[in-house]
Amino acid sequence: MHEIEPFYNWLHLYNAEEDESSPFYGIAHSEFEFSNTVYNYYIHPQWEAFGSKTLYLKVLFVDYDLEFAIMEFIGEWNDTIENDIMTLKREVVEPMQERGISKFILITENVLNFHSSDTEYYMEWTEEIADNSGWIAAVNMPEATTFDFLRSHIDRYVSLIDAPNWRTYRPTDFFNFIDNKIFRSKS
Repeated sequence: MHEIEPFYNWLHLYNAEEDESSPFYGIAHSEFEFSNTVYNYYIHPQWEAFGSKTLYLKVLFVDYDLEFAIMEFIGEWNDTIENDIMTLKREVVEPMQERGISKFILITENVLNFHSSDTEYYMEWTEEIADNSGWIAAVNMPEATTFDFLRSHIDRYVSLIDAPNWRTYRPTDFFNFIDNKIFRSKS
């Protein structure tokens, strides 16, 4: 797992550590000190800790004018024991919402499992962004994780989208691709 790095080809366009509006502003990363773990496996030091013991993320891109954020995740999404959705919402999402972000793209291809609890925080999140025509999309979730996600009915609040070539897009083009898919699914 330590070899899985967050996507870095947009780093010249956006860096959360340099964005004064980012929850991760000013954080310095080592390229060589591996300290965070998932299941006792070290993960690459570029992943951000946000309060979960098993789930980490990287804010890949934020556009305050178009009101969207792209975040990539790694680990286990555990709402049952760790209440990861609450921690994510309070520590990362709400500060972004305060700055006008209402559309969230969650790259979930490295989310190994999903353990659900209730849907309260997902419902709260979607209600808060609904006034701004906001949405939440989970992209490229693995099949087993998708099964647990669907069984918990989280797909009522988070759209599941496949975009196997997302790394070939520029951030705004990727946002437009996801936005169009969500718009078509609601039509």
